[in-house]
Amino acid sequence: MENTSLNFELFFELSPDLLCIAGYDGYFKKINKAVSTLLGYSMEELYARPINDFVYQDDKDTTAKAREQLTKRNPLYNFENRYTTSSGEIVWLSWTSLPVDSDQLIFAIAKNITHKKRLEEERNNMLANLAKVNYDLKQLTYTTSHDLRSPVNNLLSIFSLIDVTKINDEGTVELIEILKSAGENLKQVLNNYVDALSEKHKSYAPLEEVNLQESLNTVLQSVNVLIKSSKAVIHSQLAKPATIRFNRAYMESVFLNLITNAIKYARPGYIPEIVVYSEKANNSSRLVVADKGQGFDMEKVNGKIFGLHQKFHNHTDSKGVGLYLVHSHITSLGGHISVESRVNEGTRFIMQFKE
Repeated sequence: MENTSLNFELFFELSPDLLCIAGYDGYFKKINKAVSTLLGYSMEELYARPINDFVYQDDKDTTAKAREQLTKRNPLYNFENRYTTSSGEIVWLSWTSLPVDSDQLIFAIAKNITHKKRLEEERNNMLANLAKVNYDLKQLTYTTSHDLRSPVNNLLSIFSLIDVTKINDEGTVELIEILKSAGENLKQVLNNYVDALSEKHKSYAPLEEVNLQESLNTVLQSVNVLIKSSKAVIHSQLAKPATIRFNRAYMESVFLNLITNAIKYARPGYIPEIVVYSEKANNSSRLVVADKGQGFDMEKVNGKIFGLHQKFHNHTDSKGVGLYLVHSHITSLGGHISVESRVNEGTRFIMQFKE
């Protein structure tokens, strides 16, 4: 019996968890060394003062209520509160406590969960920052789309005043028609963005049947001058019927950013070559946009490629927003996007959409 008692005492003292026996009067009756080590008080100080003296000020009331439940013979599981150490540091503890009413005692075990709480706080701060960034981007997109419609309408009004019958040069007439068409496409894109962002009582863009070929054609027409000036070659191999459940404005934004990026970051001295194709696989639709441009060093950019304001090439027009928007559009509606790339060999963006 004496050896058994000694073993229990050894177990009590060597446990890394905080073990304690408290009285209904609110004082420690027996504690192990881990309590003293964590809180930084001597055993004598811990025994001499009420337990609530060591509890963090903001948690005193909830702790007192929890202790009251224990004195009513109600066990306590996973109760979390904060204690203040002798140096003023705040530590989080998670308690499991069982009352023994006949002895007016509470037997309790606590785990130090301070590290977990700090990680949770960091995660919550990151989520809050991401939510704010997302909100700010939506507001920026809405404001930009809305405010740009007026100058675009003015531009289209000017084109309507031009009498092309009085212009003898066919090249000039063709250029005016291209500019007019580009202006009309820009107006439609801006209207689509405003409509998508003005959906009342919704935190998401509306899903609809999106024809990939039509969305691609709209974008190619809107950047027709850029394609011609860069001599870019675009191969379209979209499966039929090339439709997905997505958002049309988002899809056009995806095509616009990936295609203009492929042209912008083409290898110097090479004509930009872009392949767009889709296929059905495992109850999902897959869309791929591939180029033979400068590419990325995936070991260096992996995990950052879709980050906001992340720039990986020295280009004067690079803002680090395009790929962030692409990722946001795809993932916000339940899709997935991945990247395969090698330096000076090109890049493949693989997008999957739920049926």
